[in-house]
Amino acid sequence: MKKAILLLNMGGPNNLDEVKIFLNNMFNDNRIISAPKPIRWLISKLIIWKRLDEAKNNYAKLGGKSPLIKHTDELIKALSKEVDASVHAVMRYTPPFALDVLQKLKNTDEIYAIPLYPQHSSTTTLSSLDDLYRASNKLGLTDKIKTISSYHSHPLYIRSIVERIKEALNNDDASEFELLFSAHGLPQKIVDKGDLYQQHIRYTLFYVRKMMLNRGMNFAKTHLAYQSRLGPVEWLRPYMDEKLLEFSGKKVIVYPIAFALDNSETEFELDIEYRKLAHEIGIADYRVAKAPNSHPDFVACLANLYVKMQE
Repeated sequence: MKKAILLLNMGGPNNLDEVKIFLNNMFNDNRIISAPKPIRWLISKLIIWKRLDEAKNNYAKLGGKSPLIKHTDELIKALSKEVDASVHAVMRYTPPFALDVLQKLKNTDEIYAIPLYPQHSSTTTLSSLDDLYRASNKLGLTDKIKTISSYHSHPLYIRSIVERIKEALNNDDASEFELLFSAHGLPQKIVDKGDLYQQHIRYTLFYVRKMMLNRGMNFAKTHLAYQSRLGPVEWLRPYMDEKLLEFSGKKVIVYPIAFALDNSETEFELDIEYRKLAHEIGIADYRVAKAPNSHPDFVACLANLYVKMQE
């Protein structure tokens, strides 16, 4: 029996020429901008006109492509060694797209789709699943697909976070550091409509704090803030840039709690842009922990999810 695992993610530019494709597909996604299609098209054109050059410059500083590409490849290699299935990336806004991947899996008996968004949101999880099912319906493969909606409190996922924080601490005294969890922002109106994202973020944070307490990792205090807001509407608060103002003269470890894989939001926004702001504020020590990426505990988490999906 042929089995395949699909790791669903938003994707990222493989090169600078794909930056426009990435932005165009993202801002034409009705899960991101819910306006009618003609209006959404106009909004996307305006956003791209304003952001394209800046986005290209940012990716150029990261080597000309999204860090997500490398981390995805490494995760696929690691997970492939632990499961009896082929493992494939499916990206939402850049290649490899769902339709192209599924075309190659027509003769596969069972397909297991695992979103690389541990916390469920309509803007990420549902957007990727919408895209996957549109493609599978075209190819007549929908009956072969099983999915999972979230795993925000899975013990192995939680442990991978704690291990990454421990790495960033690097044997220093945790009590000397503020631990700031940074989650990708979301417009408040989306949460008000019932999106589970903020609730799942808080659950993840609860279990991480509990595991750290059990391990004797006692930080001065833990905090939650939200990054990457866009436009004039109200987003989830507190905002990351405003939260950092509280830590002048203090030591801070930032953990990207909403990301399974490092990407431009972590390696550029957190580690370059906010590092500069931290220096201006006078933060004494500013560290950004790695996302789970291909950490053995996260790989084991995904392998365990795959096993449970077959039960």
